[in-house]
Amino acid sequence: MRFFVVDASIIVKWIFPDREDEKHIPQALNVLSAIKQNAIKILQPPHWLAEVAAVIVRLKPAIAKESVELLNAMEFPVIDTLEVYDIACELSERFNHHLFDTLYHAVALSHGNAELITADEQYYQKTIKKGSIIRIADFSLFDD
Repeated sequence: MRFFVVDASIIVKWIFPDREDEKHIPQALNVLSAIKQNAIKILQPPHWLAEVAAVIVRLKPAIAKESVELLNAMEFPVIDTLEVYDIACELSERFNHHLFDTLYHAVALSHGNAELITADEQYYQKTIKKGSIIRIADFSLFDD
């Protein structure tokens, strides 16, 4: 079984699949489909739902409550160990990037065999050499 972490840039695409300014919607929906089919397992940092809720309520407040309830019902395991925070802080300092973004990556790095899936090209370019990260544009269930 493959393990992944999906950041807010991916989850927002699930909620707003018709937004014209969003790229890689089909790939993000394929990730969601793989989750529903139990083809992949998801691990998340402790703030994932709050961060996604903040985006939803900013973009379309009328659907925030229902969307957050549906996302919460997915019951993704949350990894909030001290190791995750230590790694996230190191990444944040080293790459001069927001801690909320580095927490997703830290979960993947701390798990050993997990990868962060992101649409955040800036973060990806900064941190690709750390490993355990893949762009949504490059995601495939058939990569080994």
